[in-house]
Amino acid sequence: MTIQTFFDVTWEGPVLDSNGRPTAQVKSEYRLLVISLSSMIEHHTSVIIIKMVCFIIVMTVYDTLQLHLDGWNQSGRINFNLYDDVVPKTAENFRALCTGEKGFGYANSSFHRIIPQFMLQGGDFTRGNGTGGKSIYGEKFADENFKKLHTKPGLLSMANAGPNTNGSQFFVTTVVTSWLDGKHVVFGEVADEASLNVVKALEATGSGSGKVQYTNKPTIVKSGQL
Repeated sequence: MTIQTFFDVTWEGPVLDSNGRPTAQVKSEYRLLVISLSSMIEHHTSVIIIKMVCFIIVMTVYDTLQLHLDGWNQSGRINFNLYDDVVPKTAENFRALCTGEKGFGYANSSFHRIIPQFMLQGGDFTRGNGTGGKSIYGEKFADENFKKLHTKPGLLSMANAGPNTNGSQFFVTTVVTSWLDGKHVVFGEVADEASLNVVKALEATGSGSGKVQYTNKPTIVKSGQL
């Protein structure tokens, strides 16, 4: 039976369009509201009404600008299927870090490195910058095997600092990354289309350098086993 885990994530960033592409466009309701209220000013001479309408417009425009400049605080769930039949030790490490049953784990940690058209990296729950984290077996453990390859987007693979240095850090691919085969242990995959859409939204917050472009980094607010 396949082990299934999940992350509940919150983040700040652009909303995706129907084709899964990031956009900074504001919802049309805001623009229509501004136009409608502007028309009201032209047809009413009451000072009180004008003041009230102007206040509403100012607040609406402010909210609109906030949406453009700061993005939206969003939330979503990523479900994973783990390859426990192929890499049981690696899968168990991730599962236990999702549940936090060892007293530490992924809850409240962030995705600290996101490179569009490559991957999202997270799992450093001790330092939050890619230099920390630990496994349930101790600080590091050996590469289990490289039977699974980086053949598609949405694969879950171990981040490392070289051979046999697996800890808690992982990455989720957003494209085929075959150059990582034989170097990083693939141990699971994103389970469904809705989860992949969340991955795409998180991908849109990143940059070529890996630095997240928004103040509120994508954060795993809850994790566990399904």
